[in-house]
Parts: sequence; C-alpha cells; structure tokens
Amino acid sequence: MDERQQNSDARSARESQALPVLPHTGSRPVRRTIRRTQLREIVPLSATTIYEMEQRGEFPRRFYLTPRCVVWDLAEVETWLEERRRASEAGKIETAPAPDVRLRRTRPVKLDRE
Repeated sequence: MDERQQNSDARSARESQALPVLPHTGSRPVRRTIRRTQLREIVPLSATTIYEMEQRGEFPRRFYLTPRCVVWDLAEVETWLEERRRASEAGKIETAPAPDVRLRRTRPVKLDRE
C-alpha cells in the first residue's frame, strides 16, 4: 500500500468517527416548517387575524422551535388553504355583510328621490 492510500484510509476513518449518527426515522416524511414572513406570503391575512383564528381553532397552530422562533407546519397550512378553497366553492363560507352606506357620518349616500 502506498502512502497516499494510507492517508486516504486514515482520513476516511476519522471522518466516519466524527460524524454523528442520527436515529432512524423510519418511513416518516420530513415535515417542512415556515416562519411568520413566509406564512404572510402564503396567507394574505394580518398577523392579528391569524392569531385570532388560531385562538378560535380555525387556523393551524404555531409552535416554538426556540423561545423566540415561531413556526407553522407548511403541510397543515396548505391543507387549511385547500379546505378553505373547497368550502368557498361550495358556498359554505359566509361573507361579511356590506356596510349600509347611507349610515356613514362623512359623505353619506343619499337616496334617489323619484
């Protein structure tokens, strides 16, 4: 065996010992998480609306990776969006009533007198 091959074998032995061995996760898929800025790009709602919907159980819950890092599960958010799309197409989402423009304090709309 020449010196180059011995050095290579020694280096690969050190590298294999230095690498941590991760536990086998089985067939569980890797779940992607997203942070608040990414969530706001996907879901065009205000932070307050998202928070209130979470509190009512109408939106996927956030969880903490660290004490200061909040994330959402991307698969849950995408599933929620798809469910909302189907409910909207089926007419199950009630829209907010239009405001009565005649009751405005500034620039009220006058009724046409016929």
